[in-house]
Amino acid sequence: MASRNKTAQASIESMYRVFTVPEAPQSTLGQVDEYISRNLAGFLQEHIVAVEKDLNEVEKDFSDSTIPEKPIFVSEQAQFLLDKLVAQSVHTAAPSFIGHMTSALPHFMLPLSKIMIALNQNLVKTETSKAFTPLERQVIGMLHRLVFQEDKAFYRRWMHDPFHALGSMCSGGTVANLSALWVARNLAFPAEANFRGVNREGLFRALQYYGYQGAAVLVSERGHYSLRKAADILGIGHDYIIPIATNRENKIDVDALRTECIRLRSEKIKILSIVGIAGTTETGNVDPLDEMAEVAREFGAQFHVDAAWGGPTLFSRKYAPILKGIEKADSVTIDAHKQLYVPMGCGLVLFKNPASVNAIEHHAQYIIRKGSKDLGSTTLEGSRPGMAMLIHSGLRIIGRDGYEILIDLGIDKAKAYARMIEAHPNFELITEPELNILTYRYRPDYAAEALKIADDEHRKKINIMLGRITKYIQKSQRERGKAFVSRTRLNPRQYEGDPCVVFRVVLANPLTTEKILTSILDEQVEIASEKGISDEFQALQKACARVMSASKSQQVAASRS
Repeated sequence: MASRNKTAQASIESMYRVFTVPEAPQSTLGQVDEYISRNLAGFLQEHIVAVEKDLNEVEKDFSDSTIPEKPIFVSEQAQFLLDKLVAQSVHTAAPSFIGHMTSALPHFMLPLSKIMIALNQNLVKTETSKAFTPLERQVIGMLHRLVFQEDKAFYRRWMHDPFHALGSMCSGGTVANLSALWVARNLAFPAEANFRGVNREGLFRALQYYGYQGAAVLVSERGHYSLRKAADILGIGHDYIIPIATNRENKIDVDALRTECIRLRSEKIKILSIVGIAGTTETGNVDPLDEMAEVAREFGAQFHVDAAWGGPTLFSRKYAPILKGIEKADSVTIDAHKQLYVPMGCGLVLFKNPASVNAIEHHAQYIIRKGSKDLGSTTLEGSRPGMAMLIHSGLRIIGRDGYEILIDLGIDKAKAYARMIEAHPNFELITEPELNILTYRYRPDYAAEALKIADDEHRKKINIMLGRITKYIQKSQRERGKAFVSRTRLNPRQYEGDPCVVFRVVLANPLTTEKILTSILDEQVEIASEKGISDEFQALQKACARVMSASKSQQVAASRS
């Protein structure tokens, strides 16, 4: 076992080496390609994060709205892109870039992407995609099996069936979530008797016919904002994306969920979908999916799981149990451009029932005809590139063992970073990592002592001051350009829900080492000592001193009495 893991680890490391530049082709375009490759390779080797340049300055390079009358040389455009675009882009593959969900790509994705671009297939119909369509169906089937664990006979029956589909490819999690709720809405208000279905007559007529006063989707207060977009487009309305309170672990409170379902039912509000989250965007936590599935069945709602981030955790034998219950979902969102490590612009939604997508089926006489294997008939987007080719390549080249190592490395690294933060006198861990995302903030020891005994008023003031300091450190570190962590605002229960600005870290990049993580903390401490933030620290020290002094006075008074 150890030998197998060692071999797989070496294979993973080789996938993330900066790609080598090919020998110079003889053609002019080939020379340009070589020139770009060499410069881009240099960028990937030496560049970390774009040194902060005011966006107004960057905009000056892109301020001319006129289309040039005369053509220019490709080499001239290439130089412009290198000087003005590449130089001011963000190197998301940098191992010290730990603030976003975009990570380093395996080196083989770069040359294989050329195949996809050169062929320029359009997956809306088989007439412009041919072999890409069965490949896309296979990829959807492979990931469907990862999630729902059906047997081989199931996939032989349904994977290439022209009247069914196991899911839909799309540009990302936003469209995937929209597609899932679109299916849920149409299945909730089907055609019957004198009603031709919500897709024909609209939501207003559907509610009238079925005797409802509205339609709602329930999700934890950590739900992704894409659900509100979906509610807007589907006619449900933002106010009917109902946020449910979370517990101390940032997971949905199932009792509160059931109580809200009872209330909505009593008010004749149709519950279209209950959405579980497998990897919240801010804290990386996973809802109790098993229990949520039971609530969804109880109230006749679709159970959708937004696993855009955490879905690939299923590759890990060690950590897959965290997602227990995902197999009970009716639909699942996965973003391939996150932890499947393919380029941006690739997501998918999987449906447990192969007939579910028929609820959103559309046909045209010149393409996507009834009974054809065109996948464009059940996707929101029409023209689509063959991104499934890159998922297919990742699944075959990295394999289950490779993805397992990537997932395990990320979660184990997040846990190690959490221990580093807890041991540091100047930082406070806010959310413990369940997957590979965590949050923390700058909080010196003297502030920790004051917060333990402060009354509500002083506690809030201290947290506001710590928020300003944390924000300053985050912005300054980004501007230095050596490393990047993002920030967000949470309402931790340990501080009675006070708004707290925190650092947010995502540890999915296999090139990030513990040494790099140590250097990130060291730089944050160094920034905290700068003169630009000294006034904030003086105010914080005075506020904490007042709290400590008041506490001592109370103790003395108590002892005298």
